[in-house]
Amino acid sequence: MAFELAPLPYAFDALEPYFDAKTMEIHHGKHHNAYVTNLNNAIAGTEVENLTLEQILGNISKYSGAVRNNGGGHYNHSLFWATLSAHGGSNPTGELGEAINNVFGSFEDFKTQFSTAASTRFGSGWAWLYVKADGTLAIGSSPNQDNPLMDVSEIKGTPILGLDVWEHAYYLKYQNRRPDYIAAFWNVVNWDAVSIRYHAAKK
Repeated sequence: MAFELAPLPYAFDALEPYFDAKTMEIHHGKHHNAYVTNLNNAIAGTEVENLTLEQILGNISKYSGAVRNNGGGHYNHSLFWATLSAHGGSNPTGELGEAINNVFGSFEDFKTQFSTAASTRFGSGWAWLYVKADGTLAIGSSPNQDNPLMDVSEIKGTPILGLDVWEHAYYLKYQNRRPDYIAAFWNVVNWDAVSIRYHAAKK
C-alpha cells in the first residue's frame, strides 16, 4: 500500500505566533508531501511496499538513498506534527516528567541540552528526545532526514520528540535565527502526546 500524507491535526495558523501559518502550510503541503510522493515512487513495485515505515527504517541500510531520505522525511515530519499543539508550553508531568528530571537533572536542564543539540546540528537535520533500548531517555541529533530508528544512525532508539532544524522549517519567520525558532518551539510542544509515545516506547 502507498503511504499517505495525513492532514495536520490543527489549522495552519493554530501555532501562531510561534510557528507562522505560511510556513506550516508550505512545510506540510509542499515539503512533507514531497517526501511521501518520492517515497512511494522509490518503493513502487518492490517488496518494500508491503513493509511498515518502522520496518523500512529499521533496516534502512538495505535500501536506496531515496528510500532513506524520503522514508525518514515522512516519519520525522509525521512525528513532528503529532507532538505540537496550540495548547502546548506546559511542563511534562507524571512518569515522563519524573524520567526527564532523573536523567537530565531538571526540566530546565533538559531544555538546555535539547536546545544545544538542535542549535549545534550543522546544516540540516533534527534534534531528538528518544528512548534507548534499556528504556532510558537520551538526547541527540541526526543529519538530514535520519532518525534514531535507522540501523545506520549513530544514536539508536525510539524517538518521542523531534525538532526539525532544516531551514525550510523556520526561515520565513526567523530567517537565520535558529536559536529564536528553537526557543519558540517550547511554547507548542504537546507533552501529552510525547508522554503517550514514551509509554509505548518502553513496552
